[in-house]
Amino acid sequence: MPVWQAKVATLFPEMFPGAVGQALAGKALENGIWSLDVKDIRDHATDRHRTVDDNPFGGGAGMVMRPDIVDAALRELRASAPELPLIYLSPRGKMLNQKRCRELAAGPGVMLLCGRYEGIDQRVLDEHQVEEISIGDYILMGGELPAMVLIESCVRLIDGVLNTSASADEESFETGLLEYPHYTRPANWNGRDVPEILLSGHHAKIQAWRLDQAEEITRERRPDLWDQYVATGPAKRVKS
Repeated sequence: MPVWQAKVATLFPEMFPGAVGQALAGKALENGIWSLDVKDIRDHATDRHRTVDDNPFGGGAGMVMRPDIVDAALRELRASAPELPLIYLSPRGKMLNQKRCRELAAGPGVMLLCGRYEGIDQRVLDEHQVEEISIGDYILMGGELPAMVLIESCVRLIDGVLNTSASADEESFETGLLEYPHYTRPANWNGRDVPEILLSGHHAKIQAWRLDQAEEITRERRPDLWDQYVATGPAKRVKS
């Protein structure tokens, strides 16, 4: 089975593998279930200061990453794996969701472009027809942390990474709902009891309770997801 590849173009290669080099994702990386190749964009700078940015045309605050330098880094990466989808982590991108993670995890891997400063010259994004993805409606200093989020969200779906495939099947967003609450020992903690149904051993009733909980939590906390669930899912026990 081919190894799932993650290739990253960044100004800060020392930030990787970071979080994705730890725990189960890190163990899977060590075991060769997936691979990580990090490219320093500054390697393609042409001056002794390794400058990668310049003032924006039209004025404005901040600096913009130059298209010629970013292009050279991307062409080097793409030559090694032209089949990988190229993704630019950007707050203006389409929101990352579980469906897209599953699609990417099922493929050969991802190639990720991490921006800094005010962003990257639009011409190089157009030239390479990048897909823009956001991890949320907020701003970070660069694309490295979002890249790690995307990598881990995909890697955990690869066969052999999690201890059990069922772990990924019952989580938030997999069924269009947020996940139900979890409980473990002790059965009574600080005067708080585990719901009796979970101690009953009646699997059908437990599943029904979990669905009720997931629906209620989704309806209260994410009305946007709830509306999609009601509109597009199979027949559900919709609450008033």
